[in-house]
Amino acid sequence: MAITDRTSSITSPLACCPRSQVKRTAKRASYERAPVYALIDRLKTGHVAFVEDGEPRIVPLTVWRLGDDLYLHALNGGRMSQRLSSGTLLCISFAVTNEWVLTKSAFNHSANYESAVLFGRPLRVTDDREFDAAFRAIIDQLEPGRWDQVRSPNAKERKATALFRVAIEEGAFKSRTGGPSEEPEDMTLPVWHGTVPA
Repeated sequence: MAITDRTSSITSPLACCPRSQVKRTAKRASYERAPVYALIDRLKTGHVAFVEDGEPRIVPLTVWRLGDDLYLHALNGGRMSQRLSSGTLLCISFAVTNEWVLTKSAFNHSANYESAVLFGRPLRVTDDREFDAAFRAIIDQLEPGRWDQVRSPNAKERKATALFRVAIEEGAFKSRTGGPSEEPEDMTLPVWHGTVPA
């Protein structure tokens, strides 16, 4: 089904399974879609992880969102497209450090960040309308209205490109905001503490 036929389920939470449940500092976690979608739309770079021949692989790729789906592309016939065509389970992460948190002790230094980890299986896009809709989305996200100004992909370019859709169904968002967390006994140390931009 083409993405244009789908409706967004932004009000429904992500599925949370044992592999996607945040256990460490769980209070910083969220399973709501809104912060996940905002982070994906902001970064458009995901680290795509999978297992190949019993070994882990992580590949940074341009990953963008349209509705409740992620899209990513690879060279048609290449190693990456062959792996994705197999429908292997993917783990896709997005992360950004917004600030460094400097404290009076080395141990308590931290970061204010946003991160999302999603799980899903890629499906190859074979419908020309969905192909165009997906690429229109990323081009217009970079600059609104740009798709209508540029040349559309030609037959050679379409043949060279393998496009994949991953439904956004399972995962978690995690973030930290705020200032330093200090030990009471460290407060008298003559050392500056606070946040600095990353």
